[in-house]
Amino acid sequence: MPTPVSDPVFDLHHGGKLAVQSTVPLATREDLSLAYTPGVARVCEAIAADESLVHRLTWVGKAVAVVTDGSAVLGLGNIGPRAAMPVMEGKAVLFKQFGGVDAVPICLDTQDPDEIVRIVTALAPSFGGINLEDISAPRCFEIERRLAETLSIPVFHDDQHGTAIVVLAALRNAARVLDRKLGDLRVVVSGAGAAGVAVTRMLISGGVTAGDIIVLDSRGCIHSGRTDLSGNAAKAALAADTNAHGVSGDIAAALRGADVLIGVSGGTIPEEALAGMAPGGAIFALANPTPEVHPEIAARYASVVATGRSDFPNQINNVLAFPGIFRGALDAGATRISDGMKVAAAAAIAEVLPSAELSADAIVPSALDPRVAPAVAAAVADAALRDGVLR
Repeated sequence: MPTPVSDPVFDLHHGGKLAVQSTVPLATREDLSLAYTPGVARVCEAIAADESLVHRLTWVGKAVAVVTDGSAVLGLGNIGPRAAMPVMEGKAVLFKQFGGVDAVPICLDTQDPDEIVRIVTALAPSFGGINLEDISAPRCFEIERRLAETLSIPVFHDDQHGTAIVVLAALRNAARVLDRKLGDLRVVVSGAGAAGVAVTRMLISGGVTAGDIIVLDSRGCIHSGRTDLSGNAAKAALAADTNAHGVSGDIAAALRGADVLIGVSGGTIPEEALAGMAPGGAIFALANPTPEVHPEIAARYASVVATGRSDFPNQINNVLAFPGIFRGALDAGATRISDGMKVAAAAAIAEVLPSAELSADAIVPSALDPRVAPAVAAAVADAALRDGVLR
């Protein structure tokens, strides 16, 4: 396909969005002798004697690998590693801009979980953290788990946990606007992929009552009576932990009397299904670029409406989470991202907005708000210390 002649998007991406920049001077022979040979040999010997020094004497202590296999890129699906590169470059730019974290996009030409785990494990000595990105479910659960068990650096699948953290932050503030408590809300999560599973788990960790959450996949409500979940451990666990009343059927059945709808599935949710919701609730329709419910329709049935888009109020955007999370984890010397660190990040995002700035159209800070990443980083570092996940 030919590149459009005067398209600002293509113009911006021409030549890519990243470059490598030196942090030390190289103007004299003395500079060269310190930065490279012979001086560098002394640093190598020091690290060989004490490998922990690599985090202080190289960029490893502030560098993250952004890894994908191209199997679930944005809402575009399985478009492969080369087509995924613009997104991974974008993530790296966001890491640097908002968290001061150096990030390297790595697009793997394999979608085999064993190969991905092997390759990322082999690459890990070059980085202080691993950000998994746009890897389809359910393989993403296994890949993250195995890497987290193998490596002594933070491993974070942003499509799962970044989304979940920002959703929890948004729901905390939506509850403040609605004068409700998280534990009293009945929540429907439409979608049981990577984001849906993580959102559900995060909401439970954050104070939503597990039994009052109903999760739906393509076959309807997930409940303990389903006999088709044995091949998916994540969904089977949701069936055991959520939907205490055993609601079955489609989205309309799930939404009857519900206070909150969280869409992370794509597709369209019929307006007649929304009509069954309890009044004065919240709808987060997060599919991109087309929300499950258009905001104008959602506003007929909910007092607070959010999407994943920047052209509507209340953008639920992962950039509110991942730069600060990795900044805090790297600063603290964390070996993993604990549940406590995730909940602390959500609380920090929510608390950036004081009561005077909070409204139905402003339940989360702007993605460009400079207060967010430092607040998240500080909260995550403190939580890492509390949880005892430090080197």
